[in-house]
Amino acid sequence: MNLDPNKSPAQQEPEPTTGSAPAPVWLFVLVALLAFWGMGFLDSHGGGFQPVVYAPYSSIKELEDDQPRSEGKKVLLLGKFVYDEKAKCLACHQPTGLGTPGQYPPLVGSDWVLAKEPGRIIRIVLDGFQGPVTVNGQPFNNVMVPWRDTLTDEEIAAVLTYVRQSWGNNATEVKTEQVKAIREKTAGHSGQYFAVELLKVPENE
Repeated sequence: MNLDPNKSPAQQEPEPTTGSAPAPVWLFVLVALLAFWGMGFLDSHGGGFQPVVYAPYSSIKELEDDQPRSEGKKVLLLGKFVYDEKAKCLACHQPTGLGTPGQYPPLVGSDWVLAKEPGRIIRIVLDGFQGPVTVNGQPFNNVMVPWRDTLTDEEIAAVLTYVRQSWGNNATEVKTEQVKAIREKTAGHSGQYFAVELLKVPENE
C-alpha cells in the first residue's frame, strides 16, 4: 500500500479488492429477446429441421405448394374452389355433400351425380333445376339457379369432377370438351330443367 505523507489516513485511496459486480438488468433482457427471436426464426424458417427443406423455402408446405401438380389434382383444386367459394354450392349441398334434408338433395351416392355419363348434370349446372325429384329414395322439391353465364366450361367440368370424386363418390372426370359441346347443343334452351325433362335425355348425350 502506497501512503501519501501529505494525506491523512482518511484521505488515502483504498486498496483495490477482487470480486464481481452484478450484470446490468438490460443485458439479461437483451439476451432473452435474442433467444426468443432466434427460436421464432428457427420455428418459421427451419422447415421442422427436415433436410428436404432448403432455401428459399421455409416449410414443407411452401415446398409442396411450389411443386408441379398432376393435371388431375389441379382439376380437383379448381373444382373445390368453385364449390366452396365461387358458386358456393356448399350453402345448399353442405361441405359434406350430404345436402339439407327435405330441402336440398345430397350429392353423396346420388345416381344423378354418379351416372356413367355426365350429360344430365352438366345441363343442370348450365341451366338450373326446379320441381320435384327423388334422390337416394328421398323426395325433394326446390330450385337450383343456372350457372351458364357465370361459370366457364373449365369451371363447370372441374366442379362436377370434384363432386363426382369426393366424399366417397367414385365416378369419371368430366371433361371441359363435354361441357362445351352440351353448352352449344343447349344454347336455345329456355328456363330451368325439370326432372321429367332431363330423364328423357339419353345419358350419353
